[in-house]
Amino acid sequence: MTPAAKDRVTHDRTNDRVKDRDVKHQIDELRETIRHHEHLYYVLDAPELPDAEFDRLMQELKRLEAAHPELITKDSPTQRVGGKPVSAFRKTPHVRPMLSLDNSYSKQELADWITRIRSGLKNKTAGTTPKCVCELKLDGLSLAIRYRNGSLAQAVTRGDGKIGEDVTQNVRTIRSICLMCNPKRLKESRLPPDFEVRGEVVLPRSQFDVINAERQRNGLEVFANPRNAAAGTIRTLDSSIVSKRRLVFIAYQLLVEKSANENFRSQSEVLSTLEHFFKVPRHESVTDEKALFTFIDSIGAQREKLPWDIDGVVVKVDSFDSQQALGFTGKAPRWAIAYKFAAMAGVSTILDIEIQVGRTGKVTPVARLEPVKIGGVSVQNATLHNQEEIKRLEVNINDRVTVERGGDVIPKIVKVVEKPLFTAGMPTYFELPRVCPECQSTLVQEPGEVDLYCVNTACPAKLRQSILHFAARSVMNIEGLGESLVGQLTQRGLVQNIADIYELTKEKLLTLERIGDKSAENLLAEIENSRKQPLERVIFGLGISQVGARTAELLAEDFGSMVDLMNASVDRLQEIKDVGPSVSASIRQFFDEPSNRALVQRLQKRGLRMTGEKRVRGTALAGKTFVITGTLPNYSRDAAKKMIEDAGGKVTDSVSKKTDYVIAGEDPGSKLDKARELGVKVIDEKEMEQLAKAK
Repeated sequence: MTPAAKDRVTHDRTNDRVKDRDVKHQIDELRETIRHHEHLYYVLDAPELPDAEFDRLMQELKRLEAAHPELITKDSPTQRVGGKPVSAFRKTPHVRPMLSLDNSYSKQELADWITRIRSGLKNKTAGTTPKCVCELKLDGLSLAIRYRNGSLAQAVTRGDGKIGEDVTQNVRTIRSICLMCNPKRLKESRLPPDFEVRGEVVLPRSQFDVINAERQRNGLEVFANPRNAAAGTIRTLDSSIVSKRRLVFIAYQLLVEKSANENFRSQSEVLSTLEHFFKVPRHESVTDEKALFTFIDSIGAQREKLPWDIDGVVVKVDSFDSQQALGFTGKAPRWAIAYKFAAMAGVSTILDIEIQVGRTGKVTPVARLEPVKIGGVSVQNATLHNQEEIKRLEVNINDRVTVERGGDVIPKIVKVVEKPLFTAGMPTYFELPRVCPECQSTLVQEPGEVDLYCVNTACPAKLRQSILHFAARSVMNIEGLGESLVGQLTQRGLVQNIADIYELTKEKLLTLERIGDKSAENLLAEIENSRKQPLERVIFGLGISQVGARTAELLAEDFGSMVDLMNASVDRLQEIKDVGPSVSASIRQFFDEPSNRALVQRLQKRGLRMTGEKRVRGTALAGKTFVITGTLPNYSRDAAKKMIEDAGGKVTDSVSKKTDYVIAGEDPGSKLDKARELGVKVIDEKEMEQLAKAK
């Protein structure tokens, strides 16, 4: 090649590099401009550009990216349209558990909570009432979003609080979620580049109506409420559908590394920081009960006019130091509480009363209603609880009734407002059948009980419900094993108990309606993953009467193995906290049934976990019962309780003649008086330590 030719090549390459730099610079500027206007429109509700001008910018960015695909990045605004459908959502652990909140349903209960935090913070904070932040309690789907180097890295649903589902691809399509945080704004807001933000995904009421109208036109089942629609949308496998539904993310919590956490001293500071990047809930700081109740009353009056559903107000102690001093109970922070609004009501007509049979055989009457809008939600079903409740209400088919709905609570009938004209000579209330609607077995009512039960162990309804319970997200978490599929599996005899789930094959599944290769493979993968669930989930999944999730955890922690639990006596079971005579008798009765023991053995052979980490207990306090009252100087309530239980003791909430010791801290309250009245020995924190460490 001649020198002149070499010069031309060098010149051309230089020009190409200059052009590439120019295009990259142009794309970067366009992206930043679009992100700025997205933030104004979707987060701050303060658009500056007409829609046509915004669309022009977006089209120009798409054109440049199409011409230079090597410059496309995941956090580009053009990537919000959604990618290829995923086959399933990967299970992902949370960096820190997503806890629930304790609820209050009256101002008195809220005032009692304030009294408790005052007591808990004595000598730790100035003033009589600590500053609190009130936030709207959004009725949506909880989400944790992780950022790495300022870019969205992962989004995980709440799940069971410990493990959620990775829905990152879907979350990227939500316009109110920041795909990449401006580095300058990060620095100004003292937010590190690596952080996690938690909040709620909600569906605006206006968009909910649009979606349901479209579904109705297409002959599809409409969503029951905006919350279900939001949750269903986030868990849709096709992210292109998610991008069209205009979901909104509202942030209320920030998690950062310990060193970075020193930048923030309060919840109000966190909300102010999050406002730089996300929508945050409407909130207000208060320093006394009057201001707190004024905010609650104001929000309650505006509730139906808000753009999205709420079911109450969350109240949080503002200072992080105070939050740390108050600590946590087993399942919720002591420094926060949810004030739930009273149920909303409507009037409808009962079209029919159907009987449902649960996994324990319990029979529940359900009223099918003429659809009625209550708080923006169409209600078509309401529980009637049992025969005694029906008799008390004197309710029957065709009656006009008042229906109440409150948050996640199942709608219920409160009273009859009008009887039809043709009721002369007819019974005033509906009589439940005396036979099971599924298997025709005679229903049984135990002495002193109000509920009716089907005791037929082969009842199809009980079988279906037990499988649905076992597969539920909070139990074995087998995604895809829903009502329709379970109905087919039981009807065809492919699943006759929960152990049969682990003998399903692709060939068996392909014989069912609406099951193809991919869905069969996905379900089998879910079933395989469920084998990894811990012992407490397996115990809970067995469906033992009166054994809920928390009791199952206590049993797994105390025994450490299914074999030891199966062989435990009633007396041994009652040594466990919260396992009283009724629960222990129920557990013993379950494992005394040979078919149940055989079921457990089959599950063990199929690879389910039958052992766990046993909590090792000492014997220094064996057989001793303690009650803690007041605030201890050096121990949180949970830490003191753990010390006692680790030494073999038991902690209860109330003082009785069976109490051995009452541990009294500051501001002990009425429990101390009760102890003195009964002659129970009162000790302090140091004496508690000495007893626990004694050999």
